[in-house]
Amino acid sequence: MDSSSRHERLLRLDRTHVWHPFTQMQEWPTDEPLVIERAEGNYLIDDLGRRYLDGVSSLWCNVHGHRKRELDDAIRAQLDRVAHTTLLGLASVPSIELAAELVRLAPPGLTRVFFSDSGSTAVEVALKMAFQCWRQRGRPEKSRFVALQEAYHGDTVGSVSVGGMELFHGTFRGLLFQAERIPTPYAYRWTGPGDCGAACLDVAERVFAEKGHQLAALVVEPLVQGAAGMLTQPPGFLRRLAELCRQHEVLLICDEVATGFGRTGTLFAVEQEQVRPDFLCLAKGLSGGYLPLAATLTTESVHEAFLGDVASQRTFFHGHTFTGNPLACAAALASLRLFETEHVLERLQRTLAALAPKLARIAELPHVGEVRQRGAMVGIELVQDRRTKASYPTAERIGHRVCLAARRHGVLLRPLGAVVVLMPPLSLTMEEAAVLGDAVHAAIAEVTGP
Repeated sequence: MDSSSRHERLLRLDRTHVWHPFTQMQEWPTDEPLVIERAEGNYLIDDLGRRYLDGVSSLWCNVHGHRKRELDDAIRAQLDRVAHTTLLGLASVPSIELAAELVRLAPPGLTRVFFSDSGSTAVEVALKMAFQCWRQRGRPEKSRFVALQEAYHGDTVGSVSVGGMELFHGTFRGLLFQAERIPTPYAYRWTGPGDCGAACLDVAERVFAEKGHQLAALVVEPLVQGAAGMLTQPPGFLRRLAELCRQHEVLLICDEVATGFGRTGTLFAVEQEQVRPDFLCLAKGLSGGYLPLAATLTTESVHEAFLGDVASQRTFFHGHTFTGNPLACAAALASLRLFETEHVLERLQRTLAALAPKLARIAELPHVGEVRQRGAMVGIELVQDRRTKASYPTAERIGHRVCLAARRHGVLLRPLGAVVVLMPPLSLTMEEAAVLGDAVHAAIAEVTGP
């Protein structure tokens, strides 16, 4: 079977059987589907042999590039030992070693690690731990959660409950518990009086003053709200939220599923504001983007609230079949070693410096309203009218059309509505950064130009 016939067969089977996430399946056949077959470094290669720069790290998770020898070797070595064994009542070498390494690297005070499978479950674990913790401390009234508007913390029911994106979450409101809300500091779209960040913190202070005695935890994506459109928080915003938590005895859950492992320029985003959360939720880049793995880190104080004899039933009755999977943990250990041996964060700064003039040039395009960036996380908001900030109609699928155009320039991207997202692997070279910037500029100009 020639490559063209094989490609059509695969697409036919895909259209017949595969239901893709976050995808309108009626539109899918017309969206020029690609079938990815292999990869090399920072490039993905489809079944027809076409190469594409992976501009969004295979959904924000790939860190060191594809087919990274050190990660491949670590997984192969673990395969020679055992592929999976449960952590329910047993321990395993890779999970022990990874837990210790995460504690070494995490902000001080985070000493306990609970493994799960995805970003959603990492947050779900933190929510349930926080809720149960207060009950077992004799404070059952502290049962509510507070989160930002436009928050995204995953797709399990608890994580959706603290999410605030109506497009994603509105359908499920009848299934969910209610959360208190703090406005998102979305400066570009701010229409209220005064400074956006200060105004949002004023609301936060009122919420904590009025309801702090009922709040179990605040859940926040530190520095950048990713799925909301790469919305960046002003300096000091996270630190002030952390102070409010301490003042009102509210646990702080930092969701670093998207921001962790170097994406904002430091290993963890909370480092930039010297914040020490009670829970740190990790996934995506944890395994270098190789295998599903998540971790929820917490403190001795939280852990101690769950200790007691069996009859006390203070156990955390929660778990996942593939918790602490040895293959995934082996990949994660190899990934963390690479951060040190390859000086990933230092090298990233040089790459970002090469990308900066390309982003500045993109910002000058007439239909680019704002370019938002924190480290390697970039959101380019497209507008119909730059002067009025008028948005494109949803039906025009402007971000999607730009991403299709970028493919023709050899770059794979995925939009968030009218926001074109760039989040390349941290292994992106300076030369590849220039290719990425030029391709995005050309794609936006082609789609939005006269």
